[in-house]
Amino acid sequence: MDSLNVYHGSISRETGEKLLLATGMDGSYLLRDSESIPGVYCLCVLYNGFIYTYRVSKTDTGSWSAETAPGVHRRLFRKVHNLITAFQKPDQGIVTPLQHPVMRKIHSGPSQPTSRCNPEACRP
Repeated sequence: MDSLNVYHGSISRETGEKLLLATGMDGSYLLRDSESIPGVYCLCVLYNGFIYTYRVSKTDTGSWSAETAPGVHRRLFRKVHNLITAFQKPDQGIVTPLQHPVMRKIHSGPSQPTSRCNPEACRP
């Protein structure tokens, strides 16, 4: 899961919603850990100013699936990436196709000073 840039880990529902609303674009999406069910993930999608959340989980046989609209056939995928690719198409049982991934920020450690001063000339 960590290899997916749209996976934000254990961020809260509220944080996920803020990230999606900040894009302002229908079809923006991200994945995060479920706050209530260990081992389950949430696929969160922005549409018409609302956030729709779909549970994504791994079956006992190792396949991935998402809870979608009632009456839509449950599909199984070998990888989460395949699930995301499938939901980028219309009429897959979610409110709108996944169009705009909200990537997690990669932290590369503490930021370095950006002074362009020659260290010898900048001494106090």
